[in-house]
Amino acid sequence: MVLREFDHQRLRMYQLALDFNEFASELNETVRRRSPALADQLHRAAISIALNIAEGAGEFRSAEKVRFYRMAQRSATECAAALDLLVRTRLETGPRVIAGQELLKEIVAMLVGTCRRREAAMNSPKSTP
Repeated sequence: MVLREFDHQRLRMYQLALDFNEFASELNETVRRRSPALADQLHRAAISIALNIAEGAGEFRSAEKVRFYRMAQRSATECAAALDLLVRTRLETGPRVIAGQELLKEIVAMLVGTCRRREAAMNSPKSTP
């Protein structure tokens, strides 16, 4: 049986979001004992990135796509702040979280670029035949 490939599965930013989820899950295994609230927040925000990208990819209207992609962007920056807190509170070391920060920077850049292109297309005057 061949599974249908969904639009979001072809997106690089979605694949990177899955990579970040894997990173965050591994990180949370050690953080959860010392800071369950922060571990839970990181977990939920990391999941939100992937889910909002998938929802955006499944939308037909550009305005709705942008709305979901912006939510994914906010969740990614929330994850970046959670990583900052882990380092600042000495729950994790800086070198360990760098890989996660790099993934988040790439995801955010892709989301921002996608939103800007979509918004520019929505705001450009339609050419008449």
